[in-house]
Amino acid sequence: MDKNKLKLTSSEIGTLWGEYVDGTMTDVVNRYMFSIIEDESIKAIFEDAIKTFTKQKKQIVAFIENEGFPVPIGFTESDLNKGTKRLFTDIFCLNYLHIMTLHGLLGHTTSLGVSVREDLRHFYDSCDNDAKKMYHQTIELLLEKGFFQRDPLFYPNKNPEFISSQDFTDGIFGKGRRLAATEIISISLNLKKSIMAKTLSIGFCQVAQTKEVRKFLEESQKTADEQIQSFGKIMHKDNLPSVRSWETEVTTSTDSPFSDKLMLYHIGFLFQAAQAYHGTGLASAMRTDLVTTYEGTILKNLMVTKKWFNIMVKNKWLEQPPLAPNRKEIAKEK
Repeated sequence: MDKNKLKLTSSEIGTLWGEYVDGTMTDVVNRYMFSIIEDESIKAIFEDAIKTFTKQKKQIVAFIENEGFPVPIGFTESDLNKGTKRLFTDIFCLNYLHIMTLHGLLGHTTSLGVSVREDLRHFYDSCDNDAKKMYHQTIELLLEKGFFQRDPLFYPNKNPEFISSQDFTDGIFGKGRRLAATEIISISLNLKKSIMAKTLSIGFCQVAQTKEVRKFLEESQKTADEQIQSFGKIMHKDNLPSVRSWETEVTTSTDSPFSDKLMLYHIGFLFQAAQAYHGTGLASAMRTDLVTTYEGTILKNLMVTKKWFNIMVKNKWLEQPPLAPNRKEIAKEK
């Protein structure tokens, strides 16, 4: 049996479909940022990112077409308005690429985890390697330019310790306890991603063409800010620094570089992706105030996503992924 002639499973087709749609969205944004960036070192990394996705896109299309499925429309040059004024600073563009690379790493790993066919596994393995290379490049350049904020430092104890009291979970009543290093992992990641969602919402809201989209972006900005304040308050309570914000890296331009469809989809993507990180944070939380914060955040994000879905469907902007066959409808055709 030729391992590469096995038919792709529903999960494998699903990952390819998602990688294509999300990848084309990010590629359009990367191409815009490449066109406005003045710093040559940052521009070079974006050039690598664009070339990398161009290569990956061809392979994804080949996989989908060989299985007889239609290639998604995704996002194209029609979603990019060329020659518009600068909306973001160079350093924000670099941070954007860093955060989206983190999302890519998670996406490629998930896709690899459900892939069986050998050629597809090798493809996602190469995508993962490309993302890891980009991850190192963006961090090194952010560090070099003094814009990468490391997570809080802890001072080591002399010996290992065991939890000795039920108060370990108390973060609301009583004296509570300090944050654990294992809890800060998710808090820090969630803060960084909420800050990115808020900053993009601010920029997109300035340039959105329709009132409906602007209203949603205002709401998503407010939601992201509430989450930043909630997690930041928990950090400040233990005298730990919060993550730096990027709002001032958005210019005052009202000239839209993107279609409303792309901007709305992008914010929805960030809120949906955040749910995975919030779920991980909830699973690792051992303090009651953290559990409550994560639960509230997840519920709020669900409400935002529902509004997002309704607007996307109303405007016919949301592509339908491949569906399982409807056996009842097939039977009626006889």
